[in-house]
Amino acid sequence: MQDHRMFPPAHTSTAVKSGRPLTLDPRVKDVGNLRTAHLFDMVVDLEPRLPIGDGPLGRRVFFGSAGGTFAGPGLRGEVLPGGGDWALFGPDATMRLDVRLTLRTHDGALLYLTYGGRWATPPDLRDALADPAERHRVHPARYYFRTTPLFETGSEAYAWLNDTVCVGSGYLVEGGIAYKVFRVL
Repeated sequence: MQDHRMFPPAHTSTAVKSGRPLTLDPRVKDVGNLRTAHLFDMVVDLEPRLPIGDGPLGRRVFFGSAGGTFAGPGLRGEVLPGGGDWALFGPDATMRLDVRLTLRTHDGALLYLTYGGRWATPPDLRDALADPAERHRVHPARYYFRTTPLFETGSEAYAWLNDTVCVGSGYLVEGGIAYKVFRVL
């Protein structure tokens, strides 16, 4: 389970008083909750990390993609080698993602995938997560790893992805990283 000292429990943006929701501004409208649909699961095999070093914004590390796969309802294929994550670690040890990958669908279309995100780990897990032999054994519920994938493609068959916002949840696997990606409806 997540350490709620690090990750406060989810809450709504309105308070209830006398059975009526209160908002900070009367112009706020009830647009309903966000709905999502599973887009795909993706596994990215990683090359050995390249520590770029401490810079003015934090410690930069490059995690290169060695390839991988993705599959979901109506969308599947391979992650091509050559992309990666130009990760930035801040003083709080939170990793700020800066990922760029190229995907090839089962029917040959190329998709450019970019995403930012955050990977926050409790201090008591950092040694285990830094150990390549152990990191994939740490259950993902014990850390916070979320992404915001966006796509770009010239393929007519997949042009709908150009206007799709996604959210994802990441976790460590042996030899790489994996994500469950959802499109926001």
